[in-house]
Amino acid sequence: MSEEILINVTPVETRVALVENGMLQEAYIERTSRKGIVGNIYSGKVVRVLPGMEAAFVDIGLERAAFIHASDVVPVQQPPNESSDGPKSVPDIRTLLREGQSLVVQVTKDPIGTKGARLTTQLSLPSRYLVFMPGVSHVGISQRIEDENERSRLKTLLEEGAAADPEVSGGYIIRTAAEGASEEDLLGDMNYLHRLNQAIEERITRSMAPAAAYQDLPLFIRTIRDLIRPQTEKVRIDSRESYERVMEFVNEFVTEFSDKVEYYPGERPIFDLYSVEDEIQKALSRKVQLKSGGYVIIDQTEAMTTIDINTGAFVGHRNLEETIFKTNLEAARAISRQLRLRNLGGIIIIDFIDMEDAEHQRQVHRMLEKMLERDHAKTKITGVSELGLVEMTRKRTTESLGQILCEPCPICDGRGFLKTSETVCYEVFREILRVNRAYDAESYLVMASQSVVDRLLDEESDNVADLETFISKTIRFQVEPFYSQEQYDVVLL
Repeated sequence: MSEEILINVTPVETRVALVENGMLQEAYIERTSRKGIVGNIYSGKVVRVLPGMEAAFVDIGLERAAFIHASDVVPVQQPPNESSDGPKSVPDIRTLLREGQSLVVQVTKDPIGTKGARLTTQLSLPSRYLVFMPGVSHVGISQRIEDENERSRLKTLLEEGAAADPEVSGGYIIRTAAEGASEEDLLGDMNYLHRLNQAIEERITRSMAPAAAYQDLPLFIRTIRDLIRPQTEKVRIDSRESYERVMEFVNEFVTEFSDKVEYYPGERPIFDLYSVEDEIQKALSRKVQLKSGGYVIIDQTEAMTTIDINTGAFVGHRNLEETIFKTNLEAARAISRQLRLRNLGGIIIIDFIDMEDAEHQRQVHRMLEKMLERDHAKTKITGVSELGLVEMTRKRTTESLGQILCEPCPICDGRGFLKTSETVCYEVFREILRVNRAYDAESYLVMASQSVVDRLLDEESDNVADLETFISKTIRFQVEPFYSQEQYDVVLL
């Protein structure tokens, strides 16, 4: 599988495209005016404790107070990336925090919609190969490193390195990128993280809450840290200044990839190389067309994302069951890509076309699982339910592509629907009757959009005449070109 990373940098925004086999798989956007804050560390102040929610609001200097749950204040009771059975007991938030208290916190989720940022006191500092966690003694290893000998080698190297520097207390997670890394690489990362942690502690000591103690790297450098892998063929950057900063980072931390990063000076925009702009525009649409002729409908709501599959123009060749099976298989591949590309998170409900054959259900489910293995975000997927639905979750830390690039329609207020002109006409009739009972006027002027006035003068003209007879008043109409279809005014004359 060939993989390339394209980085487009301008003064106002940075965009990153992850391309696999010539097809856009993931897109990241960071704007200068609204940078993501996931990973940032702040010295905050508790402004409100909510016992009924076992949570508190913390002022970290943002427009909205951030949110922290009691479970994110309690010290970690179990190693990261492992789970324990049974419910976890959470102490009373009032025993952990009090109003006015200073608190060192890290952002785990950006502000999304009307919700403030999500916080934790369990700090973690990532580098290329490791994640350092101050105050924790555990050493964890990414589950994606499957070779037991390699897991044992990495853990031994890390434990020996930690023992050599007993003054630093903290735990580590060995990241997937560490597979095959040398002792020198791991120890280099450890020293870097220790220095960074010391600098953050000094900054916290000197600062007055609320204040930022640490800000994560800019997007184009985070990309090198988090996304570049041995199978990455090229990283192309179209900004000379950003390229030089990336090379400084590469030469210090990931020298083995120095020959893969290149400056792109071409006249043709870098995102045009693989039609990235077109793919981003398609990712803002509800409908995803499948090659077979079927299609997928994706609806993102406040509570969850729902995905529906239809055969569309695909009529198959053998029988209905085979047609449905092939459509669902193709949809499973398309859905996994769309989840990554659109950065959809939270609860996701997939309504595959009903399959009678249990083996077909198993194969479609397995295809979805296999495709999701490439996802950088943590996912959890259930089997096919009695209703034929597949439920899954995908960890959400930042806004989706649609939330970054779009805003709710001011005309429909985000509903996606408008009242018909017929509905608005009948609302106008009711409003005239209401006003006529309350006030005395010689006549009425209805100001509305072109489509509504056209209908009042055409299809509804008989009803308008009957209304004029009933109230014994004349009714005039005026087109307001700037009114939406749902807007109207009844003016007394």
